[in-house]
Amino acid sequence: MPGGRLTQAERQQIASGLADGLAYAEIARQLDRPTSTITREVMRNGGPTSYRADLAHRATEHRTHRRRPAAPRGTQAPSPVDGRDMEAVAAFEETFTTVMMASGMPKMMSRVMACLTITDSGSLTAAELAQRLQVSPASISKAVTFLESQAFVRRERDERRRERYIVDDDVWYQSMVASARSTAQIVDIARQGTKVLGPRTPAANRLENVARFLDFVTESITRAAEQARDILHTSAAPPPTGTAPATATATATGTGTGTGTGTGTQRPDHE
Repeated sequence: MPGGRLTQAERQQIASGLADGLAYAEIARQLDRPTSTITREVMRNGGPTSYRADLAHRATEHRTHRRRPAAPRGTQAPSPVDGRDMEAVAAFEETFTTVMMASGMPKMMSRVMACLTITDSGSLTAAELAQRLQVSPASISKAVTFLESQAFVRRERDERRRERYIVDDDVWYQSMVASARSTAQIVDIARQGTKVLGPRTPAANRLENVARFLDFVTESITRAAEQARDILHTSAAPPPTGTAPATATATATGTGTGTGTGTGTQRPDHE
């Protein structure tokens, strides 16, 4: 399998494959490259609909020239952590960032989210984030404010009274609940629109269909998120001494099937 950076010819082949509607895995097979290499290349250079081989090649050369100079002689390279390949970790962090960007999250927010997620502690201060990402504290503050508004991170003060930003196992659940609350507002507005536009009009029917669809999907997602959280947390926690461990089936049938209280998506049975 060839190593090193992608050549301009390979980038042209990637562009051709994307134009033909090929999946990343198929393009990777044609180039005898890892799928992750193709995914990272495309996502960091405009995505599948905007990828241009010549622009991607120039951007890569520009990034290469901007990299820091080599460390002075006698300076040791960073030691592997827990036997990890640090180059592979850095490549994964970049891929994670580009995928988050593709989902709609802004670049700096994606970088902070990726950095926190792959940190073993799941917790960093603003200064630590700024040092790791080589950006200003103001950029970190703006990114964290956005992530906090989406329930992706939470703040906590440590024993030195420093503010730490934390991403933990519950973060995706909290983010889903926050998203459900936002979607519930669309449901409410759509139903208000049906009254304004009058019953049985095409526009009112359209809005009612929107409300029903989003209401159903949002409550289903919320219920599934609650059930998954309860099952996974029960499975991960050690059973109390002298008691039998709870099974996933018992958890699924006895808990986690709540109605999404607090998400704003619960509807009376008659609706």
